[in-house]
Amino acid sequence: MKRILRQHFYALTVTLRRLIAQPFSSLANLLVIALALSLPLLGVSLLVSVQPVAKDLSVTPELTVFLKTDAAKGQADQIATRIRKEHAGDLESVRVVTRDAALNELRANPAWEQALKVLPSNPLPDAVIVTLRPGDDLANRADTLAQTWRKWSGVDLVQLDSAWVQRLEALLRFARIGLLLLAISVALVVLATVFNTVRMQALSQREEIAVARLVGATESFVRRPFLYLGAITCTLAALIAIGVAHLALIPLNQALSSLARSYDSEFALALPPVSILILAIIFVAILGSLSARWSVQRNTRF
Repeated sequence: MKRILRQHFYALTVTLRRLIAQPFSSLANLLVIALALSLPLLGVSLLVSVQPVAKDLSVTPELTVFLKTDAAKGQADQIATRIRKEHAGDLESVRVVTRDAALNELRANPAWEQALKVLPSNPLPDAVIVTLRPGDDLANRADTLAQTWRKWSGVDLVQLDSAWVQRLEALLRFARIGLLLLAISVALVVLATVFNTVRMQALSQREEIAVARLVGATESFVRRPFLYLGAITCTLAALIAIGVAHLALIPLNQALSSLARSYDSEFALALPPVSILILAIIFVAILGSLSARWSVQRNTRF
């Protein structure tokens, strides 16, 4: 165990020595990877910050089930109970709005008060307002439920804003796919940068590696410092990327703050939680190590 720890400590020492020996080259590689990593990090920050705002705006779609005007009293409660029973997994909430309550709400609006006084009776139907549970494929789920409820006895109309739901889903899909493509592009940049860095290091250390093999060094002993080089480079670059993203959010938040105040609201972009950042650093370090392993296997065969 002590021998293994000693070998890893030696590989780590050699890696740090090589990084310090070429400060400009090391710094250039760090900046390239860090700037590439900061782009998806800013994208994730935007999505994470928008989620609570979207919840406050109640973007979850609603379906309104209008009963026939001659429906029996209490039938709206029966339909609401049936909806809860048969579609519990798709629902966030179900509430009944009686015709009298709807009329009183309209009378409370000064714009409708005079017009409603000339009506001989209440023309409004009872209604059941159903809020769907957030999830994927909201538009199709809402349309399927609407078609099912239209066939029920006593139901006159089921109204839903399916076009609005489809636009929302399209926007979210676009954001997720765009962020995924950006992350893949950044991963390729990291792989290429680390691969080339390790390749140059391996070629510059060619004689040293040959001598080490002559005295009995194993392949794992020869390649271990290069794996540390990839992991350390990507780890430092990820930390720099977090700092760059944090600095970039400062002017963005200043601009957003003035815009939000004009709408009497508060909004600010923030980095993802620390747990996500730590996982991202670990993932980038593993990616750099794998790229270094691939490069060193291809460029130390001499």
